[in-house]
Amino acid sequence: VSVKASVMKGFVNPKIESIIEEEKTVSHAQLSQDTEDVISDPKRVSVKLRPENLEACYPPIFQSGSKFDLKPSAVSDEANLHQGIIICSLGARYSFYCSNIARTFIIDPTDAQQKEYKALLKAQAAAIGQLKDGNTLSSVYRAAAESLAQSGLSGNLTKNVGFGMGLEFRDSTYLLNAKNERVVQAGMIFNLALGLENLKTTASGDDKTYALMIADTVIVQEAGKDAEVATSAAAKEWKDIGYYLQGLDEDAEEQEPDEPKEVKRRGSGRGTVVLDGTLRSDANEEAKEARRKQVQDELIDKKNQETVQRLKMASQEKPTKAALGGNADVVTYTHVDNVPSQSQLMIQVDERAEALLLPIRGLLVPFHVSTVKGVTSRQEGSATYVHISFNVPGSAFGATYAPAVKFPNSIFIREASFRSLDARHCNQVVTQLKTMRRHVVSRENERRERASLVVQESLRLASGRPLRLNDLMVRPGLGGRGKKLPGWLEAHANGFRYSTRDQHVDILYANIKHAFFQPAESEMITLLHFHLVNPIIINKKKTVDVQFYTEVMEAVQTLDGSRRNARDPDEIEEEQRERERRNRINSNFQNYVRHVQDVWSRDHKDLLLEFDIPFRELGFQGVPHKTSSFVIPTVNCLVDLIEMPFFVVSISEIEIINLERVGFGLKNFDMAIVFKDFTKDVVRVDAIPIQSIDTVKEWLSSMKIKYYESRMNIAWKPVLKKIIDDPDEFLEEGGWEFLNLERNSDESDDDEEEEESDFQPDSDGSEEEEEESSEDYSDEDEDEDEADDDESEGMDWSDLEEEARQADKEKDPDDSDDEKRKRAKSNGSKHPHKRPHSKGKAPPPKRRR
Repeated sequence: VSVKASVMKGFVNPKIESIIEEEKTVSHAQLSQDTEDVISDPKRVSVKLRPENLEACYPPIFQSGSKFDLKPSAVSDEANLHQGIIICSLGARYSFYCSNIARTFIIDPTDAQQKEYKALLKAQAAAIGQLKDGNTLSSVYRAAAESLAQSGLSGNLTKNVGFGMGLEFRDSTYLLNAKNERVVQAGMIFNLALGLENLKTTASGDDKTYALMIADTVIVQEAGKDAEVATSAAAKEWKDIGYYLQGLDEDAEEQEPDEPKEVKRRGSGRGTVVLDGTLRSDANEEAKEARRKQVQDELIDKKNQETVQRLKMASQEKPTKAALGGNADVVTYTHVDNVPSQSQLMIQVDERAEALLLPIRGLLVPFHVSTVKGVTSRQEGSATYVHISFNVPGSAFGATYAPAVKFPNSIFIREASFRSLDARHCNQVVTQLKTMRRHVVSRENERRERASLVVQESLRLASGRPLRLNDLMVRPGLGGRGKKLPGWLEAHANGFRYSTRDQHVDILYANIKHAFFQPAESEMITLLHFHLVNPIIINKKKTVDVQFYTEVMEAVQTLDGSRRNARDPDEIEEEQRERERRNRINSNFQNYVRHVQDVWSRDHKDLLLEFDIPFRELGFQGVPHKTSSFVIPTVNCLVDLIEMPFFVVSISEIEIINLERVGFGLKNFDMAIVFKDFTKDVVRVDAIPIQSIDTVKEWLSSMKIKYYESRMNIAWKPVLKKIIDDPDEFLEEGGWEFLNLERNSDESDDDEEEEESDFQPDSDGSEEEEEESSEDYSDEDEDEDEADDDESEGMDWSDLEEEARQADKEKDPDDSDDEKRKRAKSNGSKHPHKRPHSKGKAPPPKRRR
């Protein structure tokens, strides 16, 4: 529906305006072809829909001049677009469902045409008012006819004012005419098309006929609610479709002071249509970021109130915690005589009774294997030590350990250790105990999961031949010999049945929460995925996600490691075969989905089931579990259906979304999804590329999901616990606004400004100090310069060095080298500024402060 309104608003309107303003010559057929190209490529009008699922129900119809055919079977002829009355009709089909829209544009209208069009608008409003649950189809036609009779136009009304739509574009059993007494029901979709034909005008001196038409896609709502016009985005008011060329002078304008300004769209000086105020209502629309911010601001109070109200209702009915951790009714032996012989006091394992027998004070004491937490063995010298730990009330289970609840006054053994010289027997006992414990734990988990399953009705097989899709694999996989064997999926009366040679899995329609169909594009598989309301058991494990898929191409790896050659004929032929196989499998899946959708619409309307197709254009890379994958939004969910474990989040269950690690200039950010049920863990999608943040924000705003941004990751468990404990305080502190990055940054900036104002230095005092310090510094420089000048007038370092060496020789010619070095060192300490320099190097520069 959105694509038709967008094409009408974003392409057809500007196109017609441009043709008339620039006085181009364009035929109706050419306009039809150009419009159909836009419908097949919705990105041209900023509509993010899958082009392969979108097609035109009929070639767009453009009519102008004096020949008009208001039937859906009309075609665009080769005549050129004529100024005057222009009628445009568009019909599109997306994911097998149809919709329709028609608009009339009038250039230089007469007063009579203006009155007739407004009467047609009024009649359409009356007809929409009758499209309610329980009314007859004939009452819709009568409402339109009676409204037009007030203007004397009922005789020009077409024989029917629309028809029912859905998978078929035109359902002849639901024509909106005066004789059809069928009843309107909630959920029905109609093409409400009102037309006035054989209208005449004598403005130019000769009689000419023309027609007017308005058509919209209307959805019938529940009893007591008005019908929804799905194509209302395309304007149809008189001020939006009426154009006046500049043929009126200033005197004529002064004679019509009461005429609304928006009705007349005058030219700019050369007798053409002015485009200063075009039909597009979003011509002066705000930027995307401002629009998103406006949507988010509108959600703040609503989201906070909903959260507090839901928490208060949940606090009134808190569930009691059930006992966890083991079964309190397990029994090893019903009588003491059943205990094995005590001839040898050693550790024993009785697999039949699932018991561990431990020698304690001369007796074999039995322990059920479910009470054993773990067993280890180690060897020290010639002895082997066996250490056994047991489940006890404590950190693992808390106060809800089942045996502790049943026997509150009992004493529980935490651990026991045994020493034996028979290492072989100890190792055998440890192995037997671990194997038996693994089997018992697996059996208890399966029993516990089955106990929590909801009892569902049995599958009713189809009376005839069921819809069938062959060569499918299933995930999670089936156990046993049929694990890698393909099977087939059949649609029966109340559910699906997937069957292999010796196993089957049943999925009832009533247990399906979301159904997905994802054709293969860049992936290796085409799949059908079902997210369930209540879990089912597959391969002894509970699961809520079941997927059936077919591989569209084989993963081939060359042994020599060579790459494919793009010009190799064999490679080209192989790629062509892969492409044909992928298209064939996608087509088979799509046909199966279409037939199943028909069954759901016909026999299971109350379930409101519909296959959801992911929007790849809105997808982004992320890490929902442990591996990077491509996360894709759908109409109702956010999913990753390729990598296991599957990632499926229902949009209706999301409370807020927090975008974390935003603002540090990092390449990635994280998404934290908080559910309305605060007892659920927060789900994360990590390492999303920062280039995708605008796409994510745009999608969240379009889905009316409140989101925030933060610079750090948040520990959500204590935050949610605090909100649950005191919802009123949460609301008083601003609700979710504690996550608002902009508000927090503004507050911190204000605090910093206040602190800086308290510690600002006095400007006058600082200037005086600077002047004094600069004067002192200049005096010191002058003194040092004078000292340096006096020093430079004496002998240089080489002369002083030679003089000192001669004096040492004359004083004591027998001094050793060590004594010379000592004297040189002492002389250097007395005259630190006169150090001898190495030969061939210049003396060091004079020091200056």
